[in-house]
Amino acid sequence: MTTTPEPPPAAGERRLHPWSWLFVLIGSLRQFLLPLAVLLVYGGRREENYQLVVAGVAVVVLALVSVWRYFTYRYRADGDSLFIRSGLLERSLRQVPFSRIHNVELRQTLLHRLFGVAEVKLESAGGTKPEAQMRVLRLDDALALERLIRHRGRGADVVDADATDAGEPLLALSTAEIVRLGLISNRGMIVVGAAFALSWQVLPEDAYKPAFNLARREVFGYAEHFNGSWSSTALAVAGVVLLALALVRAFSVLLALTRYHGFELREHGRRLTVERGLLARVRSSVSRRRIQAWTLREGILHRLFGRRSLGIDTAGSQVGDGEQAQRDPPELAPIATPDACDALLRHLLDGADWPPADWRPLHPRAWQRLLVGDAVFAALLAAGLCWYLGPWGLLGLLWLPWGWLLATRHARLSGYRVDAKLVAVREGWWSRHWRFAEIDKLQALQLRQSPLDRRFGMASLWLDTAGAGAMSPPLRMRYLPEAEARRLHDTLAHELSRRPLRW
Repeated sequence: MTTTPEPPPAAGERRLHPWSWLFVLIGSLRQFLLPLAVLLVYGGRREENYQLVVAGVAVVVLALVSVWRYFTYRYRADGDSLFIRSGLLERSLRQVPFSRIHNVELRQTLLHRLFGVAEVKLESAGGTKPEAQMRVLRLDDALALERLIRHRGRGADVVDADATDAGEPLLALSTAEIVRLGLISNRGMIVVGAAFALSWQVLPEDAYKPAFNLARREVFGYAEHFNGSWSSTALAVAGVVLLALALVRAFSVLLALTRYHGFELREHGRRLTVERGLLARVRSSVSRRRIQAWTLREGILHRLFGRRSLGIDTAGSQVGDGEQAQRDPPELAPIATPDACDALLRHLLDGADWPPADWRPLHPRAWQRLLVGDAVFAALLAAGLCWYLGPWGLLGLLWLPWGWLLATRHARLSGYRVDAKLVAVREGWWSRHWRFAEIDKLQALQLRQSPLDRRFGMASLWLDTAGAGAMSPPLRMRYLPEAEARRLHDTLAHELSRRPLRW
């Protein structure tokens, strides 16, 4: 995705690529692949043949629908809008103004790259699914459409001087950085766990028994080789667990290399573009003014490697039915040093004071409020263990010292900052995050008090922006002194009432 062809003419309709029906068919068949494979492997030889016939008929119907879509789908750029016409029996004409398109995503799987095509998704703020999903266009047509949106989105008569070049590079990840990202992330464990859970539901009940029995025999057989003592058995089990964890981490590194190979963040005028991927190449583009909130993350492994990650919420990143759990906006920095993240933020926030030097603390008794949840959990844990183990179950109360450490550290490191431009919050100790947004992007605020909050004389302030992602932490100022929380609420409410919403 490196060429910069001329944009398509404003007048004249264009079709999808002639092979688009094939990619639509493949995409539709993905959800049937696993059940069909299970049917072929574990299905009966005679009595279930009708299921294969039904599956064959479904494939034929999907193929006809895909061909139908190719012949009825048209798009054209005219003036300041993109017009999309589809349907044969029930026809529709959809108009999408360029200024309303928040995110543009170009995706190329390995098969797309072999055919020289790309899938294009256009997302706006209001929908729970893409405004348009074009499967598929020729690569030069897809790039031209992206360039046209970047140009026209700022006004039909405005020429974007940066649209013709490669853009200004802001961040690039080396292979070593991507390996660090794989070691830090838990993506491999999530994928393995999801695959195991899915196979457990689909495969027959006794499918895993031979594997479990073989693993048990190997582990105990290895322990018996060293006289079969309990310490040898424990070492053998620990060795198997460590080996499994190492393999999962190696898988996470492989996934990171596949997903983030060639990661580049570039700036084209007021628009940011992220390109990444080894087998499937993805190019996402978002306008800077569409960014609603920012999130800096730092887990325990991040600190071990001296790294952080920077993500954003845009107005088009909501959860949608039939789509993936969250349509993630471009990741500005999946991994970077703290100094690199801070420099990137100062550049993109137009001179905002970052990082803040004077964080405001929480209520002096905030650690006690945080400890309440851990105390309740420790009591329930001890009660449950006592039910099964008798007096030994009181060992569950040992959770209290750990909870006290978490609560005190969390309360000490948490804080907030409000200035003329930004609202920023930092939370956590073991796993930390910084959540912040421009005041002009705030849509609503709430003052909350639970009965416990009133007992401790504190309150929390929750702030809403457009398009907060399902995986993003909430923007909230928790456990502030009640008078301070009410003062902040009144100040921000006044600012929201007099400032126009920028999104």
